[in-house]
Amino acid sequence: MEHTTDPSIAEHVDKIPSNSIIEWVNTTLNKWGCSTHTADLIDEWVLLIMIILFAFAIDVTLRQVVLRLVRKVVQRTKASWDDMLFEHNVLARMCRIAIPLTLYALLPLAFPNENHNLLTTIMQRGVEVYIVISFVRFFSSLIEMVFEIADKRPSLHGRPIKGLMQTCQVVLICVAAILIIAIIIDKSPAMLLTGLGASAAVLMLIFQNSILGLVAGIQLSANKMLKVGDWISMPKHGVDGTVEEVALTTVKIRAWDNTLQTIPPNLLISEPFDNWQAMFDSGGRRIKRSLNIDMTTIKFADSQLIERLTTSEYTAEAMNNIEKNTAEGATLTNIDLFMRVMKHYIATHPRVKGEMISMVRQLQPTEWGLPIEIYCFSADTRWIYYEGLQAEIISHIVALAPYFDLKLYQAPSSYDLRA
Repeated sequence: MEHTTDPSIAEHVDKIPSNSIIEWVNTTLNKWGCSTHTADLIDEWVLLIMIILFAFAIDVTLRQVVLRLVRKVVQRTKASWDDMLFEHNVLARMCRIAIPLTLYALLPLAFPNENHNLLTTIMQRGVEVYIVISFVRFFSSLIEMVFEIADKRPSLHGRPIKGLMQTCQVVLICVAAILIIAIIIDKSPAMLLTGLGASAAVLMLIFQNSILGLVAGIQLSANKMLKVGDWISMPKHGVDGTVEEVALTTVKIRAWDNTLQTIPPNLLISEPFDNWQAMFDSGGRRIKRSLNIDMTTIKFADSQLIERLTTSEYTAEAMNNIEKNTAEGATLTNIDLFMRVMKHYIATHPRVKGEMISMVRQLQPTEWGLPIEIYCFSADTRWIYYEGLQAEIISHIVALAPYFDLKLYQAPSSYDLRA
């Protein structure tokens, strides 16, 4: 069967202008009886659709072609900072800016100035708002990347710089909000800033916590008072744990029972707190414990006591050192010998940090007896090992006291009263 063509269709096809599709559309519409205004309006919308498709084509080309090539190059480099360009979507968001910029540049071609109306004005301002939002998203991800790079530097690692990052993002959003409002109402941003100056007191009240947090974060960072990972305690507020995050308005602390505690940063500036990190960095954790000696059991050390202590496996080595370092004719008491033996025990203990100060001393006598204080430093700062060493030393003191005919004082119990 032969294929036949409608003569009327062929006639129209032969008469299509070769210069552009839009001219052909105009000619066809005129033949159909459409007005020039309607034809121009259709031309504008056809061109607008073509501009939108062109803008999205540029975006797809940038993200699917250019970004893939850049990713392959980045993967071959030894630097780590360029990997963050993709981790934080910096390049992807930068490519997204191409859509509003293309629309903004080509939109006047679809809607000439002499044909502007309310709809085209709304479209132009919408594109301008779109540009501002795209730049805000790009710069926000760029700020996050820059601060992450800074946090990985040894001199800044763990410092409370997240609050500064959030402050920069808040300032960026505020500037963007002013620009967007200025675009919508078609006024200069300077006029809006002038109006905001008059309401500065209200803004200060609204952003009070953010401003105080910003100032506190700067002081904490500049004075090196705190960083992520430090162990801090504030008994007044029940805070005791490790700092996990220092943000613009909150400091997040993980307590030892794994609960999370939050306090405002300015509280760390206005009130005292204990930072135990210096203790960990020094490599020694202090042991400071005391026991009360019943003063009625204190006496001069006679020959029988000295002989018993010299032959005992628990005190023989210490007693030999005491005899060598004791002046001839010196009179000692059982509490003197006890304290010197304890000093020797602490000084020779393998888990006590010998480079730091250690001593056994007497405190002011009280109605509870004569306090004997043990002061030394554990070589292992970890909590479990520290508590184990402390318990070992105290238990040794309690068990050793009877060898010196000393009694440790404790309040009478119901058992003592019955006896």
